[in-house]
Amino acid sequence: MDRLASMRAFQRVAETGSFSIVARESGVAQPTISKQISALEKYLGAQLLNRTSRNVGLTEAGQEFYQAISKLLADLDVAESRIGRRQAAPSGTLRATLSAGFGHMHIMPLLPAFLDRYPEISFDIVISDRFLDLVEDGLDVAIRLGHLEDSSLIARRIGFSRRLAVAGRNYLDRYGAPVTPADLSDHECIGCVFHGTIQEWRFDGAEGTVIIPPSGRVRANDAENIRQAVLSGLGVAHAPGWLFHKEIASGEVQVLFDGWLTPAEPIHAVRTATRQPSTKVKVFIDFLAEAFSRHPYLRG
Repeated sequence: MDRLASMRAFQRVAETGSFSIVARESGVAQPTISKQISALEKYLGAQLLNRTSRNVGLTEAGQEFYQAISKLLADLDVAESRIGRRQAAPSGTLRATLSAGFGHMHIMPLLPAFLDRYPEISFDIVISDRFLDLVEDGLDVAIRLGHLEDSSLIARRIGFSRRLAVAGRNYLDRYGAPVTPADLSDHECIGCVFHGTIQEWRFDGAEGTVIIPPSGRVRANDAENIRQAVLSGLGVAHAPGWLFHKEIASGEVQVLFDGWLTPAEPIHAVRTATRQPSTKVKVFIDFLAEAFSRHPYLRG
C-alpha cells in the first residue's frame, strides 16, 4: 500500500464527500479510490468513513485522522514547493472559473503573456456568472468580483472595480448629458438585473449619498450586453469602468457626474483552504495582481 497516496485520497474524500469526484480528479476508476481507503483503514485498524448509498461521512476516528494528516500533508506540500521541481517550473493544468464579461476582457488577453512565462502550465477555463463550488467542480481558483460572503475559502484581493455613470457619445449628442444624478429621471437608464431584481444606482458626493432606481426600456443581466447597449446609444448605464476603459480613453464613451463616486468593490482570487496552494495557482494569482495594479480601472 502506498500510504501517502492513500492518505491524500482519504483527505479528498473527506473534503468532497464523494469517491467519484476524487476518482475524476485523480484520473482513476472509482473502485481504485475505494480500495486505497479500505487498505488504509485495514492498516490503521479503524473505520474512517461511514458509507451509505447516498453519502459519505467521517467517523470519529476519521475526523481525528483527517485533522492530523491535513497538517502533515500541508507541510509536505510546502516543502515540495520550496525545494522541488514545481518551484522552479510550475506545471500542470490549472482549472479556473471566470465571469463572462470580465474574463473575456481582462483575463483571456493576459493568458498569452502568462503562458509564455510558464510554458508547462495549461488551462481549463470554466465561464460562469454563478459562484461555482470549487471543491464540487474540481476547480483550482475562481476570480470573483464584489464583496464575498463568509466561507471557508481563502481569498486574496487582486484589484478593485468601481462603477461609473457612463453614456455613449452617440446618445449624448442626441439627448444631452445629465449634470447630476437627479437628472437621470429625464434619461433612458440601462438597468442591470441581478437575480431578477433591477439594481439601484448609488452615488456618493459632497452633499451625501443619492440612490437612483433606474428606469428605462432596456435591461440586461450580463455585462457584455450592458456594454453593447451603451455603445449602441440606448442610454446611460451604471457599470464598472473596466467595461469601457478603451472607449473612455478614445472619447466614444463619456463618464458623467464629476465629484460623484460609487464605492469601490474588490476583485478576489479565491481558492480552497484545505491545503497549501500549488505553485501553478500561486504564480497565476501573483501574475493577475501584478497586471491589475497597472490598469487604471482595476487598481485601487
